[in-house]
Amino acid sequence: EPRPVAEGADPVAGGPGPGADGPSPLGGLPGGAAVGTFVHRVLEEIDFSAADLPAAIDGALAGCARRGGTPGDLPGLAAGLRAALTTPLGPLLPDTTLADIRRADRLDELGFELPVAGGEHPVGALHAAEIADLLSVHLTPGDRLASYPDRLRDPLLQATLRGYLNGSLDLVFRRISDSGPTRWYVADYKTNWLGGTDLRLADYRSAGLDAEMQRRHYPLQALIYLVALHRYLRWRVPGYRPETQLGGVLYLFIRGMAGPATPMEGGAPYGVWSWVPPVGLVAALSDLFDSPRRPA
Repeated sequence: EPRPVAEGADPVAGGPGPGADGPSPLGGLPGGAAVGTFVHRVLEEIDFSAADLPAAIDGALAGCARRGGTPGDLPGLAAGLRAALTTPLGPLLPDTTLADIRRADRLDELGFELPVAGGEHPVGALHAAEIADLLSVHLTPGDRLASYPDRLRDPLLQATLRGYLNGSLDLVFRRISDSGPTRWYVADYKTNWLGGTDLRLADYRSAGLDAEMQRRHYPLQALIYLVALHRYLRWRVPGYRPETQLGGVLYLFIRGMAGPATPMEGGAPYGVWSWVPPVGLVAALSDLFDSPRRPA
């Protein structure tokens, strides 16, 4: 049976690292949507920067468990969440973990409703191929999403958007700098099971994350989230400049996040997928959502 923490190591306190092929700290947690919903609720409740992080995690788990939907091994889940909260977030946020983010610098489950192609009175529709064309203009060959426009143009997808897009952002947070502008980021928590029966950290290397992102069309979701954040900041932050203050997006596959000693690949920790949109892309996509459409 998969162990709840990496063999031979405390994923938070230090000691020998788990190794690239070590077990996932949350390999003992079952899969399924109910587990993902429970984990999201717990993460919303935790004060990441609490002086006593284990106590904060235990308190959030206990509170959520009383409301039902407990996924089973709560001590194992507590250890895995502690590991995820203390995993480096990679090159997008050097020397930063979720545990460095104060409650005052974050918003949880920020709801949004974006009108598309006329909103309440839609005329026509926005086609996925139009989004693909816009991406092709902005993405360079070396961008990790450079191949994604072709996925959006797949005739089998035939996706169209009209009316309203609504949802919520798992986590919005800011990082205040003494030497530069304050930047805002959006993060999405994922509990996806990417490996076999014996879940390993290596299942959450960059290639595995890229494949899962493309397979589930998470890049389109990420773009919508960035537009929602862009509009929120445009409304709420005086003098907002997206080219310097829109920091980027992170998808946090928490089953692959093993604490400070999480294995790295190319400077990116396992389990952490991050992306900075090219300058101008998010604002242009926001404008595309607003632009008049031809009748369907």
